[in-house]
Amino acid sequence: MSTPPSALPVRAMLVLGTRPEAIKLAPVARAMAAGPQFEPLVVTTGQHREMLHQMLGMLGVDARISLDVMRTRQQLSDLTARLVRELGGVLREQRPDLVVVQGDTTTALAGALAAFYEKIPVAHVEAGLRTGVIDNPFPEELNRSLIGRIARWHFAPTPAAARHLTDEGVPGEQVFTTGNTVIDNLLWVLTEGAGVSAFRTDAKRILVTLHRRENQGERMRGMGRALARLARRGDLEIVLPLHKSPAVREALLPELEGHQGISLVEPLDYLDFAATLAECDLVLTDSGGIQEEAPSLAKPSLVLRTTTERPEAVEAGAARLIGTDPEAIVTWAERLLDDPAEYRRMATAGNPFGDGEAAHRILGQLAEDFAADVPVGLTASGPYSTA
Repeated sequence: MSTPPSALPVRAMLVLGTRPEAIKLAPVARAMAAGPQFEPLVVTTGQHREMLHQMLGMLGVDARISLDVMRTRQQLSDLTARLVRELGGVLREQRPDLVVVQGDTTTALAGALAAFYEKIPVAHVEAGLRTGVIDNPFPEELNRSLIGRIARWHFAPTPAAARHLTDEGVPGEQVFTTGNTVIDNLLWVLTEGAGVSAFRTDAKRILVTLHRRENQGERMRGMGRALARLARRGDLEIVLPLHKSPAVREALLPELEGHQGISLVEPLDYLDFAATLAECDLVLTDSGGIQEEAPSLAKPSLVLRTTTERPEAVEAGAARLIGTDPEAIVTWAERLLDDPAEYRRMATAGNPFGDGEAAHRILGQLAEDFAADVPVGLTASGPYSTA
């Protein structure tokens, strides 16, 4: 399908289900709502229902449709099937000109797949991230690769991500390097200045985020024991916002509850999280997005994973991939806490992920293609080809 110039504004359905998707699609939704070229329709799937409802209004995003797909401890296959079915119904009812998905969640994959089935073109924000290991992170590495086979527009955050896509055979004219929208949103939030830090002392401050599926169980319990060892130094304040996942809480609470110097808090809304990140000295994380945000604020990051789809931060020297071994966690954290020169090298490495203008670049390309009547639908030659 294609949309002629007379049909503007373009009806764009933005599908999001998790807190990171909301954070990274908020700048796109705000920019669409601010001008005449697009009519944004934000659909939330409820994959992180409580977290989303905390923050959408704060981010200036109006969710028009909310689904309810989560069930207690449901399997990924059940979640995926439910998402595709329900999103397919919304697409048939709304008939947007375009579907926008972000990143690598099950919501993003299901949104792209449902759009493919309805022959509606897909724009993929934060395209091209790869570890090269199909099940690490799980299931995100496969999700983003599959979305890469479906999408018509691939908005890559970095040149390296763009190269992954062209190396996989995506036509170069469908790949655009934009920077990451997470930087757009972080700068917007800090300008608003409405958040409250979770840190309460003047000790050295460590912000920890842990949730990855492949780290849950004994591996995460070991991480908890490493944090407890660090806390026993007596000169630290460790803040860990606890993910809502029962598996995460079952692993971490027995190891960390009651330790002086460790604050286990409920998930922070994004404004408060940004304020907390701005006040920390060091980040320990197995998350993805925070690897992009921390360098913008000159915060060194230790990535508690065996692979990362964001190697740019590691290559720049702003982050270090240290794995999940408790001894390595303690060793590297203490090295940065106690060695000012090593700390300074990482803190001043800079941010390779963008300048805060990614959303405007994305909208500019979409508006240009729709206004020029560029073919954007399925063709006999392959997925969303311009041929």
